[in-house]
Amino acid sequence: MSARSAIRDRYSFGNLDEVLDLPDLIAIQRESFKWFTYQGLAGAFRDISPIRDFTETLSLELEFDPNDEDLRPPPKFTVEECKEKDMTFSAPIFVRARFINQNTGEIKEQTVFMGDFPMMTEKGTFIINGTER
Repeated sequence: MSARSAIRDRYSFGNLDEVLDLPDLIAIQRESFKWFTYQGLAGAFRDISPIRDFTETLSLELEFDPNDEDLRPPPKFTVEECKEKDMTFSAPIFVRARFINQNTGEIKEQTVFMGDFPMMTEKGTFIINGTER
């Protein structure tokens, strides 16, 4: 065996002069949730609407506009209130329902409550029964 005559250079990565900024790791989740609330829900209602009976004389059209304050009001409680009171951080979702009778030409329109929709916090989490997940 021969002794190595070459000396290896050692590089220390422990002392860096420049600190790199951390990337926003949950930006994708926040953007995905925003897309779902503003485009995905409206698209889902467009996909299933109109709903017709088997004789096609009656139909039900569902319309959801995420920018309409009447259909998507702000959450009733703040994030802090939901944590303190063991509640879910959510906002009500409404749709405009239009019932059309093809025989009589009668159209009935009404705003219908669809349910409470869980909302994402600024940190990208949800508050379910007062617990942040």
